[in-house]
Amino acid sequence: MEIVVFGAGSLGSLVGGLLAREHPVTLVGRDPHVATVRESGLRVEGTYDFSVSPAATTDGTGLGADLAVVTVKAFDTEAAAEALATGAFDAALSLQNGMGNEAILADRLECPVLAGTATYGARLTGPGVVACTGEGEVVLGPRGGGTAEVADEAGRAFRAAGVETTVADDMPRRRWRKLAVNAGINATTALARTQNGGVRSGPARAVATDAARETARVARAAGIELSDADAVRALDAVAADTAENASSTLQDVLAGRHTEVEAINGHVAARADELGVAAPVNRTLANLLGAWADANAESRP
Repeated sequence: MEIVVFGAGSLGSLVGGLLAREHPVTLVGRDPHVATVRESGLRVEGTYDFSVSPAATTDGTGLGADLAVVTVKAFDTEAAAEALATGAFDAALSLQNGMGNEAILADRLECPVLAGTATYGARLTGPGVVACTGEGEVVLGPRGGGTAEVADEAGRAFRAAGVETTVADDMPRRRWRKLAVNAGINATTALARTQNGGVRSGPARAVATDAARETARVARAAGIELSDADAVRALDAVAADTAENASSTLQDVLAGRHTEVEAINGHVAARADELGVAAPVNRTLANLLGAWADANAESRP
């Protein structure tokens, strides 16, 4: 299967590298990372130890492939959709944090858009080098639930490349459960400057679990079956499996970059307002990171 990975950051580079062991892959990202991959290949370290030579470009327009895997930050989804719309794809798969990304892609693209989650830990350690900081799983399926041959084909392609993959018929529920995990871990660890394991006990745990429970309540108000206990169990499992990892939001804050908080905690708070459900912890987390962003706007890349 020919695959374009749009967003060659940490996760995109890792997923693209894994897929490139079996399939022709094109990474779309920024220099100097892309230039190094193009000239010298991509080195995958950490849990894995291999090198591959995918195609790499900074120009995401006019591309064509069987599958586009979108791994950009949520706030870059509009730009990614515009670029991808100039090409031709049989299907697209969002492996992004936050909610609403699939709808943005579906509005612009003329192909089926699949929803997905990825629990692999990844970190760019230098141009052309990505470290896998924790082996995980990719789950994908039709964004509205149910089954589709295009999802089965994508699942087979991922599994053929050695990526642990589940094709699911309940992606709406799984997306909300992933949102509960992100809502609990990402902003909490970023504000507390702690690794993911920091939410397993103490004051950080209280904040993280409250945020996850609020997300579950909003999900139920939206018609998604997700119990508070299920949301907290999912948070605990990810925090344990990735205890030594820095969340993507913590990495962004430490690097002075724009965060995805509005697509995570901000989304929960906004949907809560629409549905008449209280979500004060998510609103507070979004506001605090928003205040940090405002204070650091001039220096942010």
